[in-house]
Amino acid sequence: MSTFATLTNHQIRLAARPVGTPTRANWQSTTEPVAQPPEGGVLLKTLALSLDPAMRGWMNDAKSYIPPVGIGEVMRAGGVGVVMASNTPDYCVGDHVSAGFGVQEYLALAPLDFKRSGLVKIDLNVGTLTQWLNVLGMPGMTGYFGLMDVGQPQAGETVVVSGAAGAVGQTVGQLAKIKGCRVVGIAGGPAKCEWVVKELGFDACIDYKAGPGAVRAGLKEHCPKGVDIYFDNVGGEILDDVLARINRKARIIICGAISQYNTTTAVQGPKNYLSLLVNRARMEGIVVFDYADRYHLAVAEMAGYLKDGRMKSKEDVVQGLETFPEALVKLFTGENFGKLVLQVASE
Repeated sequence: MSTFATLTNHQIRLAARPVGTPTRANWQSTTEPVAQPPEGGVLLKTLALSLDPAMRGWMNDAKSYIPPVGIGEVMRAGGVGVVMASNTPDYCVGDHVSAGFGVQEYLALAPLDFKRSGLVKIDLNVGTLTQWLNVLGMPGMTGYFGLMDVGQPQAGETVVVSGAAGAVGQTVGQLAKIKGCRVVGIAGGPAKCEWVVKELGFDACIDYKAGPGAVRAGLKEHCPKGVDIYFDNVGGEILDDVLARINRKARIIICGAISQYNTTTAVQGPKNYLSLLVNRARMEGIVVFDYADRYHLAVAEMAGYLKDGRMKSKEDVVQGLETFPEALVKLFTGENFGKLVLQVASE
């Protein structure tokens, strides 16, 4: 055990709550000695972290589905890593795991923390490390349960997905195609739209950056029979545009509203919400943690799709813990192409 005494754990802590887009000033870099694994516990080394839009909400001191990150606390983040030392037969040195690592290089967990941190073994024969942060990880689970449980897709229905080239959107669209739906994506820029159609197999993709009215016109062109399911990752005007096209008994899945996360004014709600009344439609939120006891079922199903080539998984990997402040902002500028991952260390 003494071999760990010389190791240093580099961490990124929340220094101040951001107003608008987070900057480096909102973060503090700290170091501390690497802790020994507690009795019955494990010491983990972080290999890669998942950077997600939800992290922006966790930085606000506001009531939500999960407590905010406290000032001075290590920033919350899911990740994948490897067991460095173990005092339990349940985990062996060298096992690969997924857990709530936080933005740091090492994590010591006591047995009582295993469930809270979501500690589970992952099989690299089933998917790569970055796939375990994407299709087989929290974004994939969000897409799977949001579409299947809340959206309840039926073959032949039209599904629209915003943020189509992002982590959740790429899973939703591919899964909807597998289930026999017509799928129209919304993404930013010709390159992302082309990738969504040619690589992921969407039926069409609308470039929201193509100018004023582009989404409205694109929906009219590509959803001539209306929209049965809308998986919303962006909120704002795009949500209103889709609400104007929904069919009777449509389902709108509220996963996120990335267009609103860094606003310094009041969040813009849907102006078109009476369309829900007229069309007897429903709008429902998805929080992935509600489905934790069923993750293994979704992982098994989607691992099969990855293996047989029916599903692809694209990750945008940024190197180095120290780049975290700038890497996180890529989510809100649309700079990332695919699931944004922070590579912290090699094996």
